[in-house]
Amino acid sequence: MKHRLLFTGKKFFRMALLLLGVSLAAFLLMSASPLDPLQTNVGQAALGTMSQEQIARLEEYWGVNEPPLRRYLGWLGDVIRGDLGVSLLYRQPVTQVIGQRLQNSLWLMAAAWVLSGLLGLTLGVLAGARRGRAVDKLIRGWCLLLSSTPAFWLALVLLMIFAVWLKVLPSGLAVPIGVDAASVTLGDRLYHAVLPALTLSMTGMPGIALHTREKMIDVLESDYVLFARARGESNRSILLRHGLRNVALPAITLQFAVISEIFGGSVLVEQVFSYPGLGQAAVTAGLGGDLPLLLGITVVSAAIVFSGNLIADLLYGVVDPKIRRGAARA
Repeated sequence: MKHRLLFTGKKFFRMALLLLGVSLAAFLLMSASPLDPLQTNVGQAALGTMSQEQIARLEEYWGVNEPPLRRYLGWLGDVIRGDLGVSLLYRQPVTQVIGQRLQNSLWLMAAAWVLSGLLGLTLGVLAGARRGRAVDKLIRGWCLLLSSTPAFWLALVLLMIFAVWLKVLPSGLAVPIGVDAASVTLGDRLYHAVLPALTLSMTGMPGIALHTREKMIDVLESDYVLFARARGESNRSILLRHGLRNVALPAITLQFAVISEIFGGSVLVEQVFSYPGLGQAAVTAGLGGDLPLLLGITVVSAAIVFSGNLIADLLYGVVDPKIRRGAARA
């Protein structure tokens, strides 16, 4: 138990350093951006009709003339006190904006995460068990094709097929148009999340399937599987008792690593489907120069991805007793 706590403590210390580095990188990129927050959000024509006092107040509000180092240190000091600041675009606390958008994105990303894991593991095991056959070649070809396909292009293709041509799924948004928020049901949210979730699941599924296939081939070519075949065990028994047990550990690793890909893909996918989630809020904040909101989204996203990797590390000992015993001796 002691080594588990020590291991977790080290991971959280690394997480703090990671969040600091991620926030600093995002801040430097925003500072180097050629976009002018005043022209982007107010417009050149409107600025031309304003007085110098009005422009000075706008520059103070957007922090245009404030030194970058002072802005970052001020933001970092507020974060340490538990305050992510106020969104310049939405004029609401950043935590409130992130909470509202994250609630929509969680439905989407959770469904994509589960679907990518189930499809990836199933197809990987099937391809590995049928190595060199038509099923294996078909699965490999499909995975390689999806791996080289941009997420936004795949989203556009699915949108054209299911929403424009077949008209069986909605073309966007998270809820039906014109429906009161209190009248929106769980079925409505799931119905509108089908296409975005399916698109996001395709971004992480190929990697899981291809890695699982290679691991399954290694397992089926091992000596203990050869001995099991000599004992007369059936192919189904070998796959269940030996194959799935040995591919479980790398599958867990890949499954939680997919979280970062899903977060990255959600930025583009939510834009295509006009889905009001965290990814769309990040694009709006970046294009609008809303530094507090963008930094808040960056830190929260990095924390969620790191937490997924931490959960995978902690589950290693549950899945593989060798790792648990080795950690205890260490």
